[in-house]
Amino acid sequence: MPQVKIFNFTYNFSTPNEGEFVDLTGTIQMVVEKSGIKNGIIHVFAPHATGVLILTEKDPALLRDIRMFVEKIVPRNGQYNHPSNAHSHLKSILFVPDRTLPVMDGRVSFGTWQSLLFLEADIYPRRRSIIFQVIGET
Repeated sequence: MPQVKIFNFTYNFSTPNEGEFVDLTGTIQMVVEKSGIKNGIIHVFAPHATGVLILTEKDPALLRDIRMFVEKIVPRNGQYNHPSNAHSHLKSILFVPDRTLPVMDGRVSFGTWQSLLFLEADIYPRRRSIIFQVIGET
């Protein structure tokens, strides 16, 4: 009879500047492998007010398009009340700070072209953490 297990892991990294994408696809798979969980889910959470998680294709042209889209929706030089980085906070409310993906046969299930990316929305270099929680059967 399979046992249900919960495995937690925190990944820390630094971002050099606004609009930077950090590919977490390999990291999420490493966490699942380390957990020993074969079937279940992995929940990924970015506990930040100015950083978000995106599931999309990691194509350089598409990533430039995403940056342009976000800048068009929430321009850096808009008229805001919050000092210095209001646009960063507004960008972060456009995307969710967490994602849940299925784990099947010890592997994270992604769509054909999907990657898990962290998008830095803040204007300053930041030290970031991502919390992974894998829940399932061993």
